[in-house]
Amino acid sequence: MKKAYLGIDIGSISTKGVVIDENNKILASCYLYTEGNPIVATKKVIKNLKKQINLNEYKVVGVGTTGSARKLIGVLLGANTIKNEITAHAVGTTSIYPEVRTIFEIGGQDSKIILINNKIVTDYAMNTLCAAGTGSFLSSQSKRLAIPIEDFGNIALTSKNPTKIAARCTVFAESDLVHKSQIGHKKEDIVAGLCLAIVNNYLNNVGKGKKIVPPIVFQGGVSKNIGVVKAFEKVTGYPIIVDNNSHLMGALGVAILSKDSSEVDFSFNIEDVVFETKGVECHGCANNCEIIEVIKNKKVIDAWGNRCPKGELIHK
Repeated sequence: MKKAYLGIDIGSISTKGVVIDENNKILASCYLYTEGNPIVATKKVIKNLKKQINLNEYKVVGVGTTGSARKLIGVLLGANTIKNEITAHAVGTTSIYPEVRTIFEIGGQDSKIILINNKIVTDYAMNTLCAAGTGSFLSSQSKRLAIPIEDFGNIALTSKNPTKIAARCTVFAESDLVHKSQIGHKKEDIVAGLCLAIVNNYLNNVGKGKKIVPPIVFQGGVSKNIGVVKAFEKVTGYPIIVDNNSHLMGALGVAILSKDSSEVDFSFNIEDVVFETKGVECHGCANNCEIIEVIKNKKVIDAWGNRCPKGELIHK
């Protein structure tokens, strides 16, 4: 039986999963929307991955989770590795592009920049609360312009005179977009202007003060937008690499990292397992901590949120 490793990246917008072999080759992959329920999304991803691999040939002995819901999903899957997105994306990217120096990552609601030297992360930054430079912003503007998000990039490439859009803030950008439309700017110019605005917002906020060195790898859902890719090349002056599996880099990275931990006995048959979470307020001290309990088949398997030992008694 050959060994395989599972990586799950649970984000606010999408959930990604991969199964790799011992040589880091992707055997199975899945990408779908989280839809506000990471537990259900993960179950769907696991079910999809199960269909893609031969369980008579491979056995998953390592499970890694990353993303905003990494701890919750890590507990549910019995993961042997739970890592932050910075580490996971860096490992996943360097496994394919060992010479990479800069990683641009723009997802649905967050974005990050990772600087690497000799496969080691030397610096990084993430966006603030504002979502003006993320995929959700781009998606909302495509709806406003009645343009399918899939066509956004190609339409941007037809522009010869991109409109200047103030994208420092989502609210300002939307009002500026409406104003530019009303005074007669062409739709393709506005679309191209939005792509440039996202790039400038990203570099001026997330990338502020960072020395950007090529090779540059761009990943996350927005990397699939050719208009934004070309805008990055125009502003930075460097070629931008976008891998076919750019949306899976976090899952790939954490799957690779799971190889360094003790092996686990993982089963794909989690469809019928009932998982739920429950908030319990602890009144053991003045903190009144809200403790999150993770329940599997009506049994509490883990909990967190307490700031003192008294909180541990609540779920025990």
